[in-house]
Amino acid sequence: MGVSFEKTPLEGVVLCTVEKYGDPRGFFMETFHAGRYAEGGINKTFVQDNFSHSERSVLRGLHYQVNRPQAKLVSVVHGEIYDVAVDIRKDSETFGQWYGATLSSENQKQLYVPEGFAHGFCVLSERADVSYKCSDLYSAKDERSLLWSDPSIGIEWPIAEASLSEKDEVAPLLQDIKPEDLP
Repeated sequence: MGVSFEKTPLEGVVLCTVEKYGDPRGFFMETFHAGRYAEGGINKTFVQDNFSHSERSVLRGLHYQVNRPQAKLVSVVHGEIYDVAVDIRKDSETFGQWYGATLSSENQKQLYVPEGFAHGFCVLSERADVSYKCSDLYSAKDERSLLWSDPSIGIEWPIAEASLSEKDEVAPLLQDIKPEDLP
């Protein structure tokens, strides 16, 4: 079983490619193995798995938690997404910078997003089923959002229009977020 790890320009964000083993019956892939991922620099205990189903042009995010920050390992079970991590760590040299990657059920790529980053994705295919592991439990009182289209960040989303939740439509700009609401 194999997985390869590619460092990104943002410290701690890792693009993973999982090997798929197929034959005429279908395929098998190991989507997580604690020991192998630790060797690749992802040494986390995941305590919650989430699954979302979305239609084309749905954009979810950018979300994060304060006090109970979550690292995430994002995979696509069906379809294709553009997945984004934004560094919002106050003392980071790459504060306000972003990294994005196309993840799909075909390319077997995963994105590891450590604590201290806002995370979001948009759906590129007709539908997408996304699964992600979290290093801490969801906490409604700690949940925060960052505006997906913040011009100071300049994310190059590969969709013309985004279908957003009400919460994501009114999320604040990074410059308007109080320091105590950042990791």
